[in-house]
Amino acid sequence: MLEREFHFPTPIYTKYIGTQEYNDYLTNKIIHWSKRDQGIKLTNVYGWHSQTDMHMDTEYKYLVDELYLAYKEVYKDQHIETEPSLANMWANINHQGAFNKSHNHANAFWSGVYYVKTPENCGSLILEDTRIMSLMYKPKKTNTQKPKHLWEATSVEPQAGKLVIFPSYVSHYVSPNNSNEPRISISFNFI
Repeated sequence: MLEREFHFPTPIYTKYIGTQEYNDYLTNKIIHWSKRDQGIKLTNVYGWHSQTDMHMDTEYKYLVDELYLAYKEVYKDQHIETEPSLANMWANINHQGAFNKSHNHANAFWSGVYYVKTPENCGSLILEDTRIMSLMYKPKKTNTQKPKHLWEATSVEPQAGKLVIFPSYVSHYVSPNNSNEPRISISFNFI
């Protein structure tokens, strides 16, 4: 009988760390921030992207502390012996029709997103296969018709309070927000 083993997996970690009360607090802070700061343009299309020094503001200390706790778990699981260091953190607001183009986070080690406000149909996080050579052969079936290990991408549905952590080299994008309400998230990089 033919035996099958899986090698070179791409780890994606998730954890719920926020409450509705805390997310309401973050929503108000981020919306107020977006009204007084035009933000920056990177991969965001029609959306707002804050400056990347959010982690320096003491108003977000609770989230920063929770991120460090989660990353210590990731580092332990990955047998990484150094201490995690949060390099940058920023808020995102995707209004109706807004999305983020495919990108990765160069000069970082682990990246992630924390979901603050996630109305229905607000846009999924799509993580793409990191194994470029595997794309030379693509089964013609859709992801729902083939086993998970043959998918070219995977979708993470946003849920308020959910933290998602993945290697920074993973290309990813956010599909368009088809909701009438804004999708609010916070992204970050650890080095």
